[in-house]
Amino acid sequence: MPAPQGPALQFPPELLLQAQGTGLGLKAAIFDVDGVLTDGRIYIGETGEVFKAFNTLDGHGLKLLAQGGITPVVITGRDSPAVRKRVADLGLREALYGVHDKLAAAEALLPRLGVDWNELAVIGDDWPDLPLMQRAAFACAPANAHAEAKALAHHVTAAQGGHGAAREFCDLLLVASGRYAALLQGHLTTLDASP
Repeated sequence: MPAPQGPALQFPPELLLQAQGTGLGLKAAIFDVDGVLTDGRIYIGETGEVFKAFNTLDGHGLKLLAQGGITPVVITGRDSPAVRKRVADLGLREALYGVHDKLAAAEALLPRLGVDWNELAVIGDDWPDLPLMQRAAFACAPANAHAEAKALAHHVTAAQGGHGAAREFCDLLLVASGRYAALLQGHLTTLDASP
């Protein structure tokens, strides 16, 4: 078996500098759901929302982000059993559902988490996410995001929402924080214990 030569994943140095945030580094990352953790399509039947499709790469990225010391936070404008189940299955502790004003929700949540805007990253795809993206130290948008979200983003992912965009965001934050290689090495050894 060949000796590991380090992570295969690479990002441009200037992007890594931006993704480090300012000051002490990033402590939390806010994720939108529809259009970021899903492809943005909403399936509605006679009794209401039926299901959503989530990407397993994104889910593992959120878990890795938490293991790497960056708190993943879900703030979504919709509330559904599917989203609540996915958040619970991933073991995410911070999630706000049915939020009309994401800025007000974040401003109430961040002090409780001990996080300032300059220690926060955000990934969003549409106008409700713009106030967060504008204030965060690092903002990201999926490839299929609205033009205004892309315009505010420090980085637009190669992947589309629901198809690995959130994982790319998580990986970028972990590489920039210097924690990616250790997490990868831990997974090469065992999936049973985090490094």
